[in-house]
Amino acid sequence: MAKRDFYEVLGVQKGASADEIKKAYRKLAREYHPDVNKAPDAADKFKEAKEAYDVLSDDSKRANYDRFGHADPNQGFGGFGGGGGADFGGGINDIFDMFFGGGGGRRNPNAPQRGADLEYQMQIEFKEAVFGKETDITIPRTETCDVCEGSGAKPGTKPETCSVCRGSGQQEVVQNTPFGRIVNRRACGNCNGTGKIIKDRCNNCWGAGKVKKQRKIHIRIPAGVDDGAQLRVSGEGESGMRGGPSGDLYISIRVKPHEFFEREGEDIYCEVPLTFAQAALGDEIEVPTLTERVKLKIPAGTQTDTYFRLKGKGVPRLRGHGQGDQHVKVVVVTPTNLSEEQKQLLRDFGGMSGERTHENNGFFERMRKAFKGD
Repeated sequence: MAKRDFYEVLGVQKGASADEIKKAYRKLAREYHPDVNKAPDAADKFKEAKEAYDVLSDDSKRANYDRFGHADPNQGFGGFGGGGGADFGGGINDIFDMFFGGGGGRRNPNAPQRGADLEYQMQIEFKEAVFGKETDITIPRTETCDVCEGSGAKPGTKPETCSVCRGSGQQEVVQNTPFGRIVNRRACGNCNGTGKIIKDRCNNCWGAGKVKKQRKIHIRIPAGVDDGAQLRVSGEGESGMRGGPSGDLYISIRVKPHEFFEREGEDIYCEVPLTFAQAALGDEIEVPTLTERVKLKIPAGTQTDTYFRLKGKGVPRLRGHGQGDQHVKVVVVTPTNLSEEQKQLLRDFGGMSGERTHENNGFFERMRKAFKGD
């Protein structure tokens, strides 16, 4: 199935600002997070939104995407028409070799090669994301064999140069066609493109030069990291080949939702209930924050859905100083299971304030007048 347009995935216009893209992604991440949404397609939609955000939040990647879309700009020679096309995976030099009879550079099969990157999915608690944490993780990865030091040969021996390709790792097939001389280079079948033959294989890695290991790594998650963030640990990926550098380890962060707090950027949101008396007469209540309980003064006559701000009680800024704020939404709770005495007190209160109660149809009378325009 073809990938959907990344702007369509996030539900934003092509010219959307970085803030709009970030806000759209957070909304989708909260909606489809696998820990919250148990629908069968939630995980796929979460992954799709994250992929779109990873591209559109990076200026360089976004510029490439705006120009080329999902197509890889490095694969412009994708196969010529006719009977299935040709595979030019070797790069531009191999293309010139094929059509113009050589002259391009050859790849050295014994050159150092960088190791592959690894990705590790890590789930952390809400407060761990806010305040950061240090921990150890264990990852499976491929490392250089410490018996043969990566050569693949039994200690005391060494690989020999391939007699077929003479160490180039490639075989040439020459064809004379009406269009000219075509040289097609392929990986040597005798040495599998390595340029070397191992006669006495290492008993630890069996000639591969690498072994699988479980490696414990100490990592630090910075304070303020958000759901969907990706941390890079340099050099902790797969080991390189023939002296090449190791790849990197990317840690994808998933933050568990909190039962009381919600997060929007560096700000924290929560709801607290108020009784009718507290809202009408005012009060001083205790509100939990991320670190402590603080006093919050409620003015008399406070209406439901009113927000109060607790400055500096939010999330530490990941790339800056200070913290966000905590926003407290108060919700007036309508009392239930009133006694007859309590009901009479409310009737008396309504009468003193000039209000007509539900029992004498005053509420419905006002609705009737509103609809008739009286």
